[in-house]
Amino acid sequence: MTSAQVDEGQVDKGRPGGDAGDSGTSGEGYQRGLGARQIQMIAIGGAIGTGLFLGAGKAIDRAGPSLILAYVIAGLVIFFIMRALGELLMYRPVSGSFSEYAREFLGPFFGFVTGWTYWLFWVVTGITEVTAAATYMTYWWNIPQWLSALVFTVILYGANLISVKLFGELEFWFSMVKVTAIIGMILICAGVLTVGFSDAGDTATVANLWNDGGFFPKGITGTLMTLQIVMFAFLAVELVGVTAGESKDPKTVLPKAINTVPWRIAVFYVGALIMILSVVPWSTFKPGVSPFVKAFEEMGFSVGAAIVNFVVLTAALSSCNSGMYSTGRMLRDLALNGQGPRAFTKLTKNGLPLVGTTFSAALMLVGVGINYQWPGEAFNYVVSFATISGMWAWIMILVSQIRYRRMADAGLLPQSSFKAPGAPYTSWFALAFIGMVIVMMAIDKDARISLYCAPLWALILFVSYRALQSRNPSAPEKTSAGTH
Repeated sequence: MTSAQVDEGQVDKGRPGGDAGDSGTSGEGYQRGLGARQIQMIAIGGAIGTGLFLGAGKAIDRAGPSLILAYVIAGLVIFFIMRALGELLMYRPVSGSFSEYAREFLGPFFGFVTGWTYWLFWVVTGITEVTAAATYMTYWWNIPQWLSALVFTVILYGANLISVKLFGELEFWFSMVKVTAIIGMILICAGVLTVGFSDAGDTATVANLWNDGGFFPKGITGTLMTLQIVMFAFLAVELVGVTAGESKDPKTVLPKAINTVPWRIAVFYVGALIMILSVVPWSTFKPGVSPFVKAFEEMGFSVGAAIVNFVVLTAALSSCNSGMYSTGRMLRDLALNGQGPRAFTKLTKNGLPLVGTTFSAALMLVGVGINYQWPGEAFNYVVSFATISGMWAWIMILVSQIRYRRMADAGLLPQSSFKAPGAPYTSWFALAFIGMVIVMMAIDKDARISLYCAPLWALILFVSYRALQSRNPSAPEKTSAGTH
């Protein structure tokens, strides 16, 4: 089959630095319905999810207060990744984002692998999060998990088919709930530390960060073994790149959103952990229990558990909503480049990828079946693949940026208006860090299952790509960057 991009004449994606300007419709046919307020909150919300609200409990148990340092270092790496993405986005803001850049700078096979892997990442994440949301509902009502999962999936699917603006509004308010909860927790902990109210007032002190076994109570090894948990918490921060094709003013809004990464991590991760671990000794926290819930309990605020349950429910729905959004766009980008079924190229009158979103949502309904069959084990069955597939997108961002910078410096491509500081050295550092995280995952028996899935998925993609080539021998084997 020939590329739908060429056949339908919908996109001018081969032009370096090309986009449709800041008009109401992007060069890819999407509606530019996401404003600065929504993009900022999508960027903030992408860095705050169940990895923080729930996963931090396990990480604290493994590393103690030194988890704070792990978040600082990992946060710096995430900033390098986002600035690398920002440089590419200002060179050419497209909805296909890192899949498109991998295709341009590394070849069509890497674009194919990145697009389908990122699509699968969000499908798996959507199943995971809708499963988690269904579990949280049982805190208040005795509702079958599969029923809650079904209702949430249908509602979010419907919202994503109305308009991109509605998606943006949902993410804005989902993120607002998460931000408000964390800021509220920080302020309450600050009050406990300074004024001494609540049940924890007598024992709350910053010295709790080093009193119980020191800052590294489990040694440096314990800190290193939490890196995969920390990086999992940051997955989806790159989602802001997928919004490029639907941002009203991408060349102004996206750099501002990316530059907020350091303070977001400083406040919502580092700041929150410093406060919680100062008020409540680290040894109090256990795996499987939200540190936010535990902190409220230790301070004597029984209502806090219900509040945090609502917040993590919101975080799960936010992630599932993001999955609905991104999968449709990624499938359409693949189809436009002849690497997916042409049906995925179709847009509604409102500029929404109906077929791709519907296909992805149908697969997310698998989560409903999992909830029905194995309600107590569903979360563990589907979460293992998310981390490694999400990090593949980061690797492709960094490698593409290194290749782009080399070509731009040689005068073969136009320079980006938003250069990554310190690149390419910062990009190489980030790649080395990700490599270390993967090694840590291989050592950790609990995380190792993620790596078992990767070779199988790679084999499926290789066979699929070869089959695609046999059906479409005229498909270009050179990247668009390589032809300039």
